[in-house]
Amino acid sequence: MILSKNNDGSKLTALERAWVLYDVGNSAFTMIACSLIPIWFKELAKLGGEEAIAHATSNWAYVTAIVTVIVAIIGPICGTITDNKGFKKPIFTTALAIGLICCIWLGFVDDWKMFLIVYIIAKVAYSSGNTFYDSMLTDVTTPERSDRVSSYGYAWGYIGSCLPFTIALVFFMAGEGMLGGFKVSQSTARIVGCIATAAWWLIVTLPLLKHYKQKYYVIPEKGAIREAFTRLGATLKRIAKEEKQILYFLIAFFLYIDGVGTIIDNCINIGTDLNLDTVGQVIFLLLTQVVAWLFSLIFSRLSKKYKTVTLILVCIAGYFCVSFYALFLKNLWQFAIMAFGVGMFQGSIQALSRSYYSKIIPAENAGEYFGLYDIFSKGASCLGSLLIGIVKDTTGSIQIAVATLTIFFALGFFFLRKAASIKAVE
Repeated sequence: MILSKNNDGSKLTALERAWVLYDVGNSAFTMIACSLIPIWFKELAKLGGEEAIAHATSNWAYVTAIVTVIVAIIGPICGTITDNKGFKKPIFTTALAIGLICCIWLGFVDDWKMFLIVYIIAKVAYSSGNTFYDSMLTDVTTPERSDRVSSYGYAWGYIGSCLPFTIALVFFMAGEGMLGGFKVSQSTARIVGCIATAAWWLIVTLPLLKHYKQKYYVIPEKGAIREAFTRLGATLKRIAKEEKQILYFLIAFFLYIDGVGTIIDNCINIGTDLNLDTVGQVIFLLLTQVVAWLFSLIFSRLSKKYKTVTLILVCIAGYFCVSFYALFLKNLWQFAIMAFGVGMFQGSIQALSRSYYSKIIPAENAGEYFGLYDIFSKGASCLGSLLIGIVKDTTGSIQIAVATLTIFFALGFFFLRKAASIKAVE
């Protein structure tokens, strides 16, 4: 089937807008997951005794690694299945529903071990849903507009996530105090924050659920699941032997996105381990969303003038500098500089990677290929989170742990250059 072409005008189509809005919704969960949820976890860990407190940072890193391994395993399988006609929307909706339920559930859990279990389920559902959502890009727009639409998703996701997060932040800052004449505890703040995030996530997703239709698909000759495994095996062999550009890009992506995901998942742990003011950290992370929004739009405009791969290389170099800067991190203002540096490149490197990849893969197998994309994405985050946990436990320094991520950015830069040299996409 052929995707109808749109004029590359100044406005997004209704379907493109609906797709972008989902990024606005799931970014709210991303924001609370990388800021307040780790803080709430550490508060619950205090109730578990000295050992739970001592290993809270490394336990969080290990849980992040577990999530990424699970998603890396199920991502390509489910992604391949969603390529079958009529499968993508129902599976995406199921992942969304599980994510929403567990997001709310996190607000009511009082045991730190159970909190981690529910968080794992929520993050797996969220990450899996993102795999299916990313693969929708080929259905909702054209290759010529993919850089712009993908960048808009991240840009408006960052700024849109600020509304529910601000609600959560207000209650968090009022914890154990008064708000509007009512006594507020940290438990209440957690409940309100999780419910507000889930409600926002659902509301802004409704347009996509209403308007999205799968335009690219395959029709299985055998059973859908059985053929999905057959196609996946054939695709892996084809990429290894014939599609070298995709192979080298995935290796590069595996390496450089490691640092991105690891820094996002552990940003609060960095500050709390340095005994920085918690409220100050969260406020700066909120401001970082504005920085990320602005620079995502800037890189979206730059994508009209420069090659996508060139802009990704700039972002990788920026992240290399940010992770090296972590060695000198000591106070809250230095944390803010690091956070703003992350914000400059965070959305752009993810958006441009997603659109670049969508251009070099066959559209009718987008779910399958984005499932593989997710293996390299989540597998890399697994290594990064494990590295953070191991180095932190070994050296006792979170700065050294973050600085070691420069290795991944350097290698990612090299392999992306190698991928770009094989075949020009633009």
